[in-house]
Amino acid sequence: MSRAGQNGKDQDLPASEAPAEQPEAASPEAAPARDEAGLVAAGPVREDVDALLRERDELKDALLRRRAEFENYRKRVERDQGVAAADAAAEVLRRLVGTVDNLERALSSEGGGDALRQGVELTLRDLRAALEALGVAVADPLGQRFDPALHQALLHEPVPGFAEGSVAEVFRKGYTYKDRLLRPALVKVASGAPDGGGETGDAGGGGDVH
Repeated sequence: MSRAGQNGKDQDLPASEAPAEQPEAASPEAAPARDEAGLVAAGPVREDVDALLRERDELKDALLRRRAEFENYRKRVERDQGVAAADAAAEVLRRLVGTVDNLERALSSEGGGDALRQGVELTLRDLRAALEALGVAVADPLGQRFDPALHQALLHEPVPGFAEGSVAEVFRKGYTYKDRLLRPALVKVASGAPDGGGETGDAGGGGDVH
């Protein structure tokens, strides 16, 4: 190929002076190398994935350990509850067998009525002591204000010396166990006199017991 020079003659350009072909510029965001599975083989993204996988495995192991610990705790609680229930029952029975001994001695006594009475009194005293030690309390509400949560009224009638709404007679005592009602007391409740002029004081001259 020729061109006109300054002297008007065509001159061939040397090969060394021919314009060199510029290489294609590299992309600023070159794609990272990938493995056969198509995942990033190296770099920050791959490190993040590995970290997440390790964290997942650690959480899974921690969950399995917590589950095993909870199962062991549940079994231990059930075992302790069973032991505690058996111990409580054994304590009740241990206290009651002494009462059986007293009853047997009372029945086998060759004495008269006084000896039998003494045996029964001894038995009653021991039984009351055993119940009290176990947390059982006797409710004898004579003269107290009638409480439907603790008492069961069998009769309502005017009773001299008792205020209206108070317990005038106890047919059967009540019992509580650690603030739990075992059985209500069976009582008679004083009502107002038919003419409205009944007594207003409790037995013994005291006021109403609330």
